Amino acid sequence: MSEVSPFWAPHVYADKRAFLKARGKIAAACRHYFDSQGFDEVETAILQVSPGNETHLSAFATELLAPEGGARPLFLHTSPEFACKKLLAAGEEKIVTFARCFRNRERSALHHPEFTMLEWYRADAPYQTVMADCAALLQAAAAAVGAGAVAWRGRTADPMAAPRTMTVAQAFAEYAGVDLMAALDDRAALAGAAERLGVRVAADDTWSDLFSKIVSERIEPHLGIGRPTFLIEYPAAEAALARLKPGDPRVAERFELYLCGVELANGFGELSDADEQRRRFELAMAHKKERWGEAYPLDEDFLAALHEMPEASGVALGFDRLVMLAAGAQSIEQVLWTPVAGGPS
Repeated sequence: MSEVSPFWAPHVYADKRAFLKARGKIAAACRHYFDSQGFDEVETAILQVSPGNETHLSAFATELLAPEGGARPLFLHTSPEFACKKLLAAGEEKIVTFARCFRNRERSALHHPEFTMLEWYRADAPYQTVMADCAALLQAAAAAVGAGAVAWRGRTADPMAAPRTMTVAQAFAEYAGVDLMAALDDRAALAGAAERLGVRVAADDTWSDLFSKIVSERIEPHLGIGRPTFLIEYPAAEAALARLKPGDPRVAERFELYLCGVELANGFGELSDADEQRRRFELAMAHKKERWGEAYPLDEDFLAALHEMPEASGVALGFDRLVMLAAGAQSIEQVLWTPVAGGPS
């Protein structure tokens, strides 16, 4: 077996340099858009008390050594969300950050343990406004590198086209033949639907596990084909940091943006009820402890800030994925200047 050359080998680097040049152009185009909208670009601390409290996120742990001795556990953040919301509580109204983020147990053509999240927030704005931001950024990125169409693994789309918007329930009905709303909180019903679809069901799969499997195996491959797709109104249980939809608490103000079957962005009408947020986090960490044997602490400073945070909407967009699609690369590592050693698993 031949040894894989490092990324810095001249013949390897030469093959990816065009993608890296495109990365710079796309970053500049994104910054120009946010500047035109009156945003302030912020920088948030990577070391945090809590890396995030979603069940399936796995973080990198470290510790802070005090000059006088003693150590305090800290984590590399999985998202700048907690820090950004503290800035909203402080009085900021439009903020954006290109944040280095870290997630363990994630490495593939679409995942990297260290990556860049383009995340932004608008105070006193509905989540449809940040959805419009996403569509505008797709167009700006494509224009920056002259991409009239994008393609990934045989799927193509026009990033300039008006996005399609569909609810999660509509997607389950159209692409999986499943009445999702009838199966809410009914594990047996969703397990039966998964088995009919040929999706493997494990004995310890929760309702959430089954939901995620059906989405990834039977729905995502159909999204963002031909044009971008917004998937909206996720089941409340699948939107830990989002407000519930007024008039229908079964679903939440959460959306995801897809292009060529690739998830690009995840956004919310942000939850600002600190008590409800605590309840959701504690439930998620109990599930994490049961499933993975570990749980992350809650950021009490973040929960305190929620009492002051205005109504807001925000979104996290995978900047590396955006560059990958717009520039025509086939994996995230092709658009990273210096990938983490080891190569994808």
